[in-house]
Amino acid sequence: MKWMLILPLFLGSGLVRINPANAHGAVIDYKMTKAIEIQSRYDTGTPLANAEVMIYAPNNPSDPWKTGKTDEQGNFVFIPDSEITGYWEVKVRQAGHGGLISIPVETETATTNTSSAQHSASLSPWQRGLMIGSVIWGCVGTALFFMKSQPSTVEASSQSQP
Repeated sequence: MKWMLILPLFLGSGLVRINPANAHGAVIDYKMTKAIEIQSRYDTGTPLANAEVMIYAPNNPSDPWKTGKTDEQGNFVFIPDSEITGYWEVKVRQAGHGGLISIPVETETATTNTSSAQHSASLSPWQRGLMIGSVIWGCVGTALFFMKSQPSTVEASSQSQP
């Protein structure tokens, strides 16, 4: 009879919509002319103000070629060495949030190019299935816990008589 109380809870859990969590993903855009202008912001649109910027040249990816901080609007500008071609890595970090973007630099940097790198916290279908399965497993386990048999009053009274 106790399972009748839990059944509406179990069936009602299927009506709950789970929205994806946003864990402060970062979006980094760049515009390339003679210089490269970095624009960084959270995925909510708030700029990554005063964030740490590290730029890595293609010929030395382990040591930063240049470091600095973004301005209040999340912007940072630098001029890459025109002698070094390849993919320049730009890392922007603030309080554990940020991202990394690769910017192709050729011998002539006069072309304008726009790209973006976004790190979002959306769940894959496999992760969603695992979460839904876990919730269902928990509901079934709770229902089985409350359904466990208790000694009937007839058995309890016969055991208490000498």
